[in-house]
Amino acid sequence: MRLLALRYLSITQYRSYARLVIECDARPLALYGANGAGKTNLLEAVSMFSPGRGLRRARAQTMTQHPCADGWGLSALVQGASLTHEIAMRADHAGTRQLRINQKTASQTQLGKICRILWLVPAMDRLWSEGASPRRRFLDRMTLSFFPDHGEAVLAYEKSLRERNRLLKEQRRDSAWYNAIEAQMAAAAVRIQSYRRQAIAHLCVAQQKTLTAFPVADVALERTTDRGATSVADFQHLFAESRARDLLAGRSLCGPHGSDMRVLYAAKGIEGAACSTGEQKALLISLLLANARALASDCDTTPILLLDEVAAHLDPNRRLALYDEISALKIQAWMSGTEAALFAPLGGRAQYIEITHDGSRSLAHKRTPP
Repeated sequence: MRLLALRYLSITQYRSYARLVIECDARPLALYGANGAGKTNLLEAVSMFSPGRGLRRARAQTMTQHPCADGWGLSALVQGASLTHEIAMRADHAGTRQLRINQKTASQTQLGKICRILWLVPAMDRLWSEGASPRRRFLDRMTLSFFPDHGEAVLAYEKSLRERNRLLKEQRRDSAWYNAIEAQMAAAAVRIQSYRRQAIAHLCVAQQKTLTAFPVADVALERTTDRGATSVADFQHLFAESRARDLLAGRSLCGPHGSDMRVLYAAKGIEGAACSTGEQKALLISLLLANARALASDCDTTPILLLDEVAAHLDPNRRLALYDEISALKIQAWMSGTEAALFAPLGGRAQYIEITHDGSRSLAHKRTPP
């Protein structure tokens, strides 16, 4: 099994960091410090080594440390079982990003095949009570960890969807235009939904096979706007049939962009939205751990976990259970909290970094176990 770990991280002019270098081993890292010190900024920097826009989904030009206007840079050494990859990315003042892997220009899909990074942030605690969009993004992030090509399928679909929505908004009625765009949408839609279903199947198996202190979640893909479409022909028929309604609405009402992830607390038989705050947090962690176990089992690799303020809403027993499972899976988890005592049960199983802010920039200091 390929144990993935970030062994070196360099940050330049990124958010609250003017310059930072961290060297670490494959053990979990406990980042602690006062609110506003820069812990989440550091986690976001690590998340940028995964395809996409990082855990905040921010635009690249907003990440530059002000008043510097030259852009930002990140570089890392990511180590697998036998290979170490040098990854460097840079964004200029306009937000144009450049990615290089082992000193060669690379794509986001190539990055996804090297770095599998999963995260939880406090905003996701509301995942079960919000609309479908954030749950769909959460599902797509997990799906991307199994199938790096999923990102390309989503981008292709969204590009075609924007074109179709433009025609609908302008009240265009040229069937030839719609047929061409819908053929592209249909091809991408089949891939997207197939990848999502397979990812959910991996998660369900990983949960059922393992004893854990976290609740088992029954997960399903709710395809409320797909009407059972599974093939390219099905989706093309669906899109063509919905044109009249879509023209009235001025946007596309059918397709995988309307899918949702349904989560049930299996032992209690209740929807995630009806669970307590602590149970909702535990369900999220359960899915994340299942994702990690499935990757280790089915893809022969471990992910890197980013857990921002992970101790919030977890009682001491569940907190210890989380640390034990991370250690047992040999996962490099970057975890943040306000004080070192939150991570004391990890003892020497983790590395400790105190994050401080001197009024103008964030700083990181290696510490001994509490």
